[in-house]
Amino acid sequence: MSIAFVFPGQGSQTIGMLGNIADENLEYGDIVNATFNRASNVLGYDLWELVQNGTDAELNRTKKTQPAILTASYALWQIWMSKEGPMPVVMAGHSLGEYTALVCAEAIDFDDAIELVSLRGQYMQEAVVDTEGAMAAILGLEDDVVVKICEETAETTESVVAAVNFNSPGQVVIAGTAEAVDSAISALNNAGAKKAIKLPVSVPSHCSLMKSAADKLAKKLHSTEFDRPIIPVINNVHVTIENEVDSIRDALVKQLYKPVRWTETINKMLAEGTENIVECGPGKVLTGLNRRINKNIPAHALFDAVTIDKVFEELS
Repeated sequence: MSIAFVFPGQGSQTIGMLGNIADENLEYGDIVNATFNRASNVLGYDLWELVQNGTDAELNRTKKTQPAILTASYALWQIWMSKEGPMPVVMAGHSLGEYTALVCAEAIDFDDAIELVSLRGQYMQEAVVDTEGAMAAILGLEDDVVVKICEETAETTESVVAAVNFNSPGQVVIAGTAEAVDSAISALNNAGAKKAIKLPVSVPSHCSLMKSAADKLAKKLHSTEFDRPIIPVINNVHVTIENEVDSIRDALVKQLYKPVRWTETINKMLAEGTENIVECGPGKVLTGLNRRINKNIPAHALFDAVTIDKVFEELS
């Protein structure tokens, strides 16, 4: 049985995530606690306390969201490994989730990755003032229509707006300056969009406004030790599997200001024989997207003790 693991990005975080695992299974809880303690030592603050008892506003700060999701996802992966669950033949992650995939594939040390994504979030926030950036999910239009309207809007407003996340057929996320995103939403609604949903973020990820953040991140990436992945990881930018460390670093730099091609990523997995896709991380965002990409592929989500045991039973 050919299995792929995928890891979520920003938007999957919630206060209390993974909090009931220790109550449901003490062994799993010990793994979660150890993983969060390790991340806290790198970050210099209590990440578990933030995730369990903090505020949404604090957890949703990009600099803190990213290490929180990576840590939660990696803890779940370690539980899966402790159970000796079936190993995936390929991995991928949505945006931030690509870092998690590379950690699980042993291409990046977990401690190094925590530092990287914390800085990644910091650089992203520094690239724009809080009120400048915006993102919106556009539902019900073809990808090329969204791309064209964003290009036209960027030209007429002399500002930045672009299609940045190709999440599933009929769902594209756009990003740019707040003014240009609002103008694009109006034009997309006029073009027949079923819905346009402004996202509760101030950082417009994966568009050219993130170029300065990418330049800063590049320096840190090139001073961080990488290894060849032991499990292939499909990257967001090129939808390719890279094994050379310089190519992996280069893809992570470009990922900050280039689109996430998620539909193509899942289709590549399926074309190459993947029979089951497992989302490993808090929530079920990717599982929903994956089912919209191909409703016939078995899509599983493991995010607590119950779902871990359920998926293990189904796939073992």
